[in-house]
Amino acid sequence: MKLLEGKVAIVTGAARGIGEGVALKFAEHGAHIAFSYVSDSSAERARALEARLQSMGVKAKAWQSNAGDFAACESFVNEVLQEFGTVDVCVNNAGISKDNLLLRMSPDQWNDVIQVNLNSVFYMTKQILRPMMKARSGSIINMSSVIGEMGNAGQSSYAASKAGVIGFTKSVAKELGSRNIRCNAIAPGFVETDMTSYLKEGEGADKYKAGIPLARFASAEDIANVTLFLASDLSSYITGQTISVCGGLNI
Repeated sequence: MKLLEGKVAIVTGAARGIGEGVALKFAEHGAHIAFSYVSDSSAERARALEARLQSMGVKAKAWQSNAGDFAACESFVNEVLQEFGTVDVCVNNAGISKDNLLLRMSPDQWNDVIQVNLNSVFYMTKQILRPMMKARSGSIINMSSVIGEMGNAGQSSYAASKAGVIGFTKSVAKELGSRNIRCNAIAPGFVETDMTSYLKEGEGADKYKAGIPLARFASAEDIANVTLFLASDLSSYITGQTISVCGGLNI
């Protein structure tokens, strides 16, 4: 059974990692995919993903767009609406980290993380509200992090941005529930992506895995499976929630 047959989904930051996994999982379940990537260095991967998605029998298109820029988000969503006609699902996945001890963290480092990780969620959500409200249906899924629930030394900006995503998610769920628009968050733990590649091997990896009851890092597909659940009608009575996909790290 294809859970998203004929639906249109936006996924930000989908050229690699979790976003790529979500796009592929959604396409597997029949969704048409509009996705964004930010840097020129990701263009080749984005085009390859676009072609792969199309080969799965769905409509797919990549846009180079900075989720941390309001005007860029407005333009991106307007072009998606022209191309696809509507938006049924929005996955706010774009994110960065610029970790540093608070004593050494510069205002620019702090602001960059807040801009991409938190402000982008506001920008994109604001843009997709009108088509969802018109349809009186929609699912918004925001990528938070277990760090936003627990905090972590050296990651104050990242933790603050991801905790902000959780608060924003709850507020949007309360605002839009009467329009049958759901808003939920996912809080991944350690995921095997380019961002965490330095943790995969050696003593460092063993140290982190020792704190995870399931004793492994997540795959992008582990996160994509939960995202699919929240995007589909299987979760039609779930809104305002944060699902931790962390192998038990936050127990």
